[in-house]
Formats: sequence, C-alpha cells, structure tokens
Amino acid sequence: MLVEKIAGAAAERGDGLDAVAAIGERVNANVRTMGVALSACTVPHAGKPSFDLGEDEIEIGIGIHGEPGRHRIPMENADSITNRLLEPVLADLKVSSGDKVLLFVNGMGGTPLSELYIVYRRAVQVLADAGATVERSLVGNYITALEMQGCSITVLRLDDELTELWDAPVHTPALRWGV
Repeated sequence: MLVEKIAGAAAERGDGLDAVAAIGERVNANVRTMGVALSACTVPHAGKPSFDLGEDEIEIGIGIHGEPGRHRIPMENADSITNRLLEPVLADLKVSSGDKVLLFVNGMGGTPLSELYIVYRRAVQVLADAGATVERSLVGNYITALEMQGCSITVLRLDDELTELWDAPVHTPALRWGV
C-alpha cells in the first residue's frame, strides 16, 4: 500500500513511467514488514481456516492472504510480540540513529483498533531506542486477511521526497487527506 500511495502521488504530479517505477523501487528498497496472527482467516472458497493455531499459540511471519508464518510460539504480551516483529524489520532495514521513518501498524481484520494502538505505542518506543524518529504514521485495518486476528508492522525509511509524496493529497476509500 505504501508503494501504491507514494508512486501514485509521483504519477499525479506528472512524473513519467520510468520515474514512477524508480520511486516504487526506492520505496521497496526502504521498507520492511512483519506480521503476526493470533488466529487464522477463513478464505471463502476453502470454507475452513487456512491453518490451525492452539489457544495459547501465535504465528509469526504470516502473510496478508492468510498464509501461515515462519514459526509458531506460545502467546506473549503485546510488547514482547511487538519487539519480536520489529527485531528482523530493523535489522534487515538497518535502521540507525537519525533515520526518519513512517510507521504503519496494520490490523489483519479481527483486531480492535485499541489493541493496534498498544502495538503502535511500543513500536514508537523501540524505534526511538534505535535512534529513529517516527515522522509519519498510519494505524488501522488497511490490508486485511478477512477476520484474522493479528497485525503487521511496516517501517519505511523516509527522505524529503518520499515524505512529500506520502503527504500529497489522496482521495481513495481507504486513505483521504489534503483534498
């Protein structure tokens, strides 16, 4: 979604196809995401959950289409889960002191907004501890896996141009600002 928003803003300002593609590639090179499921989703054509989780289990590294994750662990508190999701994101993105980031906490469809903000609070703390500043944020159910309980955390390293493109007016069913 971040690539679509930012590349779309570049197209809207009149950038050519090659320039829009380059913006999309730059966003892709500077963004990482990790998700967790507390329950599986039920894909309508399958009629059953895409994977089984025990009452006290969570699945780390799930996909937004209901794909199972990398591994299963016992249930943890929200701060521990947030730490676990951010660790590989920050390591792979090589977030360092002075970085400005967009933090996106996305619900998977069955997680209350209040719980997403608990994850957001901890993610801001972890990023601050790494020396990064959250310049922009988005919290809510934007890319869901039907009724799956869980969330994903996305971190995008920003520069002035990416921030400007993120801030550009948008008027879609999911995102609306500046119009």
